[in-house]
Amino acid sequence: MDPARRLLPLGLCITLCLWGTVAQNHGGQGTTGDCNNHMLCPANAKCVNSTHCTCLDGYQPRGNRFFTDTTEPCDDINECLGPSPPDCGRNRHCTNTPGSYYCTCRDGYEPSSGKANFTHASENSCRDIDECLGPSPADCGPHAKCTNVPGNFSCTCIDGYEPSSGKANFTHASENSCQDIDECQRNTTICEPHGNCINMPGSYMCKCRKGFGKSQKYTAKICTDIDECNKTPDICGPNATCINTIGSYWCECRAGYVPSNRNITLCQAPSINSSAEFEGIKETCRNFSLQGKWRGRSSSFCSFFNSTLEILMSTFGDGSSALSLENVTLHFNALLNSTSLWDSGDKWEVGSAVTVLLQSVELAALATALRSPERTTQNVTTESLAIQTRLVTGNCSQHSEVFTLSAHEETMDVHCDTVTGAATQAGLGAAAFISYSTLDSIISARRLSEGNLPAGGKLEKSHLNSRVVSGAIGDGRPINLSSPANFTLRHRQAKKEEEEALCVYWQVVAESGSWSPDGCTAVHMNSTHTTCSCDHLSSFAILMAPTAVTESYPLTIITYVGLTLSLLCLFLAILTFLLCRSIRNVSTSLHLQLCLCLFLADLLFLTQVTRPGSQVACAVIAGLLHYLFLACFSWMFLEGLHLFLTVRNLKVVNYISASRFKKRFMYPFGYGFPALVVAISAAVNPGGYGTSTHCWLSLDRGFHWSFLGPVCAIILINITFFALTLWILRNRLSSLNADVSTLRDHRLLTFKAIAQLFILGCSWSLGLLQVGPAATVMVYLFIIVNSLQGAFIFLVHCLLNRQVREEYRRWIKGFRMFSTKSQPSDLSMSAVPTTSTKTE
Repeated sequence: MDPARRLLPLGLCITLCLWGTVAQNHGGQGTTGDCNNHMLCPANAKCVNSTHCTCLDGYQPRGNRFFTDTTEPCDDINECLGPSPPDCGRNRHCTNTPGSYYCTCRDGYEPSSGKANFTHASENSCRDIDECLGPSPADCGPHAKCTNVPGNFSCTCIDGYEPSSGKANFTHASENSCQDIDECQRNTTICEPHGNCINMPGSYMCKCRKGFGKSQKYTAKICTDIDECNKTPDICGPNATCINTIGSYWCECRAGYVPSNRNITLCQAPSINSSAEFEGIKETCRNFSLQGKWRGRSSSFCSFFNSTLEILMSTFGDGSSALSLENVTLHFNALLNSTSLWDSGDKWEVGSAVTVLLQSVELAALATALRSPERTTQNVTTESLAIQTRLVTGNCSQHSEVFTLSAHEETMDVHCDTVTGAATQAGLGAAAFISYSTLDSIISARRLSEGNLPAGGKLEKSHLNSRVVSGAIGDGRPINLSSPANFTLRHRQAKKEEEEALCVYWQVVAESGSWSPDGCTAVHMNSTHTTCSCDHLSSFAILMAPTAVTESYPLTIITYVGLTLSLLCLFLAILTFLLCRSIRNVSTSLHLQLCLCLFLADLLFLTQVTRPGSQVACAVIAGLLHYLFLACFSWMFLEGLHLFLTVRNLKVVNYISASRFKKRFMYPFGYGFPALVVAISAAVNPGGYGTSTHCWLSLDRGFHWSFLGPVCAIILINITFFALTLWILRNRLSSLNADVSTLRDHRLLTFKAIAQLFILGCSWSLGLLQVGPAATVMVYLFIIVNSLQGAFIFLVHCLLNRQVREEYRRWIKGFRMFSTKSQPSDLSMSAVPTTSTKTE
């Protein structure tokens, strides 16, 4: 090492020592230390070895640690911000002091040892000060609460209140105030359902509405329905049924009871007031009794009216007597079984007694039904009558739309609205149905049936064939029904085919009665039952009247003569068309097929004089007639089409192409179209063939239109062809083609065209005109013209045909020659050719 460098530390040390000595000698400038008063150091510094100065603890020099310059200051060290700050611990902060520092607890905390200042976390700990529970708790104000937080606290409004400033947290009452929250206004559905909200300071209360209470299963805010019917079983009183509803209840009187006028929650039996019908019966009974005393009326009928009056008086009394439907029925049963009563009276007496009896039983049945409110339906059957009653309470929606009441083997169907509409008390209606077992024999016996039926017509020739039944509603007053009532009555004897069932009711006339069909219609009938639909209620029965219509003798003669003549003419025409080769063409083929079908149809129609006993045989005959007559009209249509085409082609002879067209399609159409119609008709309604009187198509469900429909269509088409034919003839008759030799005679052509009107079946339209004053004339015209249709065909197509007439002449001439040759008995066979040659 360089010697100079070795001497450098030694020199520095000597220098420092000298500096310290100088500092001490200047005294008062620093800490002398061990400088023996010959070295002076700056403030906050001390002398080291009398040679140099160094800063005291807590201070630091701006240069080197050791220095000799007495002017160099020592700056305070901030221990709290140094690179290694002192450890004061949690919730504390460090405070710097000149040359040192100390630790203190933060605001909201206090030292656990009581020593305020310390220099290390181990010396002390800071604990939270609970300002809310201290000796001087925080002032949060009313309706607020203090909440302590580490090192601090906050004030908040208690539940039900809110700060007026909107600031949720504060530290003093002066900063904010807590005001009540109106929960009912802020949330209008807070108490729903079924509750009312009541605001209170800091809260609210839900009060259940009337008819609701607090549920035991849920919170107090839930209001549930109170079942008043279970809570108070007798809340509606006796004779009523309680029906709970949401939030309330209502009372419904039991069957037969009505609300009391004095107390709507009480039900009582309806008061039965005497009706106008009852007053009329009383007057009739009194008049009859008075007349019997001085006019010599039979005492038995006087007793009958008195007994009837007593029954009605007890029924329509003040309601105190216990009169049941069974008792009433027994009383009237005794009157009906009194044979001496019905055998001793004349027509007027029996008719009056029957009228009073029918009306009295109806009124008594209705009154006693209302008197027994606990029995909705009552049935009573005795030897002479049977009664069923029905009470209807409340709305018809709770019941069936139609009620069916039965007595014996008869039924009555009446609409519920009809019963309630005739109710004497609101919400309560009564219906009664009565069937009499012996009254029909009483009415039909002796002279009564002669006097209670109008003269003339079907009623006069009819007889009673069912029980007498009665239907009544309300208080028995006759009313027009909004909906018809249906009565199904059983026949005493099976209905015959030649009889018609008539629905009639007992009409009161001058204190007596008679049968009348007004307002009643038979809607369904068979051999055992008839259903009547009537627009009013009364007593009803079924009358059987003969329906066999006596055919007109002249019409029958005309039909048989005309059809017989037509059959003969048709037979000759068929032979002509088959044997006459010179006229064979399309027209002849059409004529031949029409004649064959019409011949068979007329022959089958004539042979069907009486209806066969077998239903199957009658149905087969009806089907064959349906097919044959439709086939006739099919060939009539082809005849009309051919006539139209023939006249249209007068100038241009185009018969070859037309003939090919006709030959190709006329047979499938002529016989196939009717077969198709009959097959479809039989498949749709196989029971439509054959009726109770004729082997023809039934009128039920419009089945006869399976024949009338095609016939009407063909008639319209043929009439159109006929009109067009006449129009063409009028324009072209003067310029006929000379080659058409069969149409040269203009007058004959015109006559044939007019005659086609009958041949083409257009005359059948007369059958649709059999109405009004001229119906009889149309019937005669229809039968005459159509029964002679075969004769028309033979006349036009055979006798008026020149070629046919010539053929007839040759036949007749040949027949005469054959007859002349065969007369000489001794003429040899070898002479025949010679004779024949000479004759020719």
